[in-house]
Amino acid sequence: MIDQITRALDMSAVIVKGIADDHLGAPSLCPGWTVRVELNHLVGGMRIFAAELSGTDAGAAHEDDWLGADHRAAYTTAADLDRAAWQRPGAMAGSVRLGFGVLPAPMAALVHLTEVLVHGADLALVTGQERLVDDEACGRLLATMRGMSFDDFRRPGMFGPAAPVSADAPDHRRLLAFLGRDLGAR
Repeated sequence: MIDQITRALDMSAVIVKGIADDHLGAPSLCPGWTVRVELNHLVGGMRIFAAELSGTDAGAAHEDDWLGADHRAAYTTAADLDRAAWQRPGAMAGSVRLGFGVLPAPMAALVHLTEVLVHGADLALVTGQERLVDDEACGRLLATMRGMSFDDFRRPGMFGPAAPVSADAPDHRRLLAFLGRDLGAR
């Protein structure tokens, strides 16, 4: 799982590097959010996970401004902290406190992988960088989600009902649609 998180962090890093300043105000695939809001949510989540895993204070709330004036540098800092926290001995033991409750570390890791991989794919699609999405990793996560009781997560603020998608769509598009992303004409 830690290797999968690292791979998702690496994928998202390349995508974030390609997000131009003029992309930040564009709508994201998350209803009501812009690219900046979604990227800020991702960076904030990474910083909070890193703090939880390392027993430190993140220094801000999830939706506070984590990006500042340089979204690329903010992502790099968060990814470095996140990667180091997951690589700590014992990171997969115990539990992790999240905004919606305490989870065993392996389940928290799956939640975190979902956050990094899905938001990275979202950002790639809306900024014209779809070719950079790790389709294999998205397919593996989609298979995992389909193998669990996922309906508990289909509630406001988490994931909506599955959206339509072409049967021959690549795995990353099928994953996003499964999670309720309306890909429309994208």
